[in-house]
Amino acid sequence: MTPSSHKKTRPTPLRHAVCATFLIASQVLLPAPALAQVQQILPGLGDGGEMTASAERRLGDQIVRELYRDTDYIDDPVIAAYVQDIWQRLLAAARSRGELTPELDERFAWTILLGRDRNINAFALPGGYLGLNLGLLAAVGSRDELATVLGHELSHVTQRHISRIMNKQGKQMPLMIAGLILGMIAASKSRNSDAGQAVIMGSQALFMQNQLSFSRDMEREADRIGFGVMTQAGFAPQGAAAMFEKLQYASRLNDNGSYPYLRSHPLTTERISDMQGRFQFRADAAPPVVPLVMDHAMVASRARVLTRPGVDVLRLWVNAASSGEFAGSSPAQQAGTLYAAAMAAKELRDFKAARALAERLVARTADDAAASKQARWLQAEIELAAGGASRAAALLDAKSKERPEMILAAEAAIAQRQPAPMVPVLRDWVAVHPRDATAWRTLANLYGAQNDTLRAIRADAEANVAILDYPAARDRFKAAQELVRKSGAPIDHYEASIIDTRARAVDVLVKQQAEEPPLK
Repeated sequence: MTPSSHKKTRPTPLRHAVCATFLIASQVLLPAPALAQVQQILPGLGDGGEMTASAERRLGDQIVRELYRDTDYIDDPVIAAYVQDIWQRLLAAARSRGELTPELDERFAWTILLGRDRNINAFALPGGYLGLNLGLLAAVGSRDELATVLGHELSHVTQRHISRIMNKQGKQMPLMIAGLILGMIAASKSRNSDAGQAVIMGSQALFMQNQLSFSRDMEREADRIGFGVMTQAGFAPQGAAAMFEKLQYASRLNDNGSYPYLRSHPLTTERISDMQGRFQFRADAAPPVVPLVMDHAMVASRARVLTRPGVDVLRLWVNAASSGEFAGSSPAQQAGTLYAAAMAAKELRDFKAARALAERLVARTADDAAASKQARWLQAEIELAAGGASRAAALLDAKSKERPEMILAAEAAIAQRQPAPMVPVLRDWVAVHPRDATAWRTLANLYGAQNDTLRAIRADAEANVAILDYPAARDRFKAAQELVRKSGAPIDHYEASIIDTRARAVDVLVKQQAEEPPLK
């Protein structure tokens, strides 16, 4: 939850992963050396053979290792918690409907990566990884609309569309997918987006020309299953109707690049009619109007600020809270405006204005428990950024089990050099959520504030494991083992035993990773 930079970043792999599903990856003409490299990237496939779940997961891990290094990748606890609540409800519904089989449930990652990109897009990758641009979160008007998009992408994964299209294309499909991967990596490594973008867009164009009918079949299937999943999860069907209307309106406009979701999910009259029919034939059907609620408006505002829009835009948002339109807007719109204004003032380091705006937000959200909590967390963030760790701690519950409050309380404890109360809280959390890299790094900082170097190094190693950076994790575990050997002070032998066990396990992962052809 550190202040985001206002500098314009270079295009990155996550920014170039413009496919709302991985299905747009397609064949690309490459020189012979590149073709030889491409043929080693993917797991071997027989003629027409279907990719196994394990092979698809390994491919997804390879790609995601690169995306975790992307400067656009962000783990914002507040937004992540909001999205995870929706995501877990969708997963539960998919399980109960039988769409998510026990095998896929166990083997796939089911992890969402957030990207700062302001383009309106979401995309699925092999192995159960999904990407969500903050631009899409900022654009949807309700959690029901967001559930529509996530349910659709989830259905692409549960229906094995990646392996199914490979089965149709045979040996050509690995080259198609590899073309997109190489484009993503080229854009990252060369610092020149043109080469990477040319590969990606060329792949998309050829695929859309040759395979659009097959893609449309998959889109219709994802529409149908995704609608069933999101409604069974308890989300309003009006959200699906509203999202389709929003996309339909956007598709009529000139393509200015802000809706890449429409390029990879082309809307057709048949798809629109099918979804409208599914909505209208429901007994509880109503006009597609989903009212804006306060906490969603606030999270959407947070997403807008975190896309790093620039100083001028931040100042406009601060001024919007005093504009003539503010008084005439709905309570939820006012909450969103005040949230954006307070957070923008914090980013501009105008803490006096940020505090005043946050106080107005607290008053506006007093009657809404979910929104009031979001306002309190923002107040704590502002105090931490202003150097008021004790004031931030007073706003937070150190025993909270909600991830955003837990991380904030830990940051306040570190800043005050009073880590002891938060250590067991974070330790218990990572025991249940071992793939939470941010929590591991926060725990490492807590141990560091306690001068517990051995546990700090181990926690840092586990954070690297969580983002699939096994060589870095191995180095940290080796450093911890070296510290045990050289330490003259009494050593916690239980902790040393854990480190030795984890070091051996990670060493195996490093060797396995070394056997995989690199994506570069």
